[in-house]
Amino acid sequence: MRVLLAMFLAVGLVGCKDSPPPAPPVAAFVPPKPVPPAQNAPVCVRPPEKVAFDLSGLKSQLMVTAISCKAEDKYNAFVNRFRPDLVSGEKSLTGFFGRAYGRRAQQEHDDYITQLANAQSQLGIKSGTAFCEANLGMFDEVMALKSSAELPAFAAAKPIQQSMAVQECTNAPAPAAKPAATKKK
Repeated sequence: MRVLLAMFLAVGLVGCKDSPPPAPPVAAFVPPKPVPPAQNAPVCVRPPEKVAFDLSGLKSQLMVTAISCKAEDKYNAFVNRFRPDLVSGEKSLTGFFGRAYGRRAQQEHDDYITQLANAQSQLGIKSGTAFCEANLGMFDEVMALKSSAELPAFAAAKPIQQSMAVQECTNAPAPAAKPAATKKK
């Protein structure tokens, strides 16, 4: 009986020796997080301008994804569906840049758009070959929105790289009125 048990153990050990060790588990890809923008807006943004910055970031991210992942048809469908919102956002951005930069508004606006796409492309490069897998799903998510009214919240909730840090204007309370001066006699 002991000899039989020893033979089974020996055969079992030999069988284990020939089989390769199990492969280590593959970690799920975690895309790099957006880095804080190096540039701060020179003035605070009004609520519609904040929405416009969020929409601009989303639109640019989807454009970079479309170009990098050969998904131009998905990008075109996004633009066609949300065109009125994107146009409205662009008008708000134009207003912000005019208010913030005066005569340099168009140049600063163009620079913002270019820097935005460049920053998002750089983040995509850091993602390597996993970039498309990690980002193509955003097209399905945005197209699944029930209405364009959901688009601003969707854009604000996504961790999208920006090229300009903006701070929303707050309505500071008016200073307290000074008591009326009394005449000295």
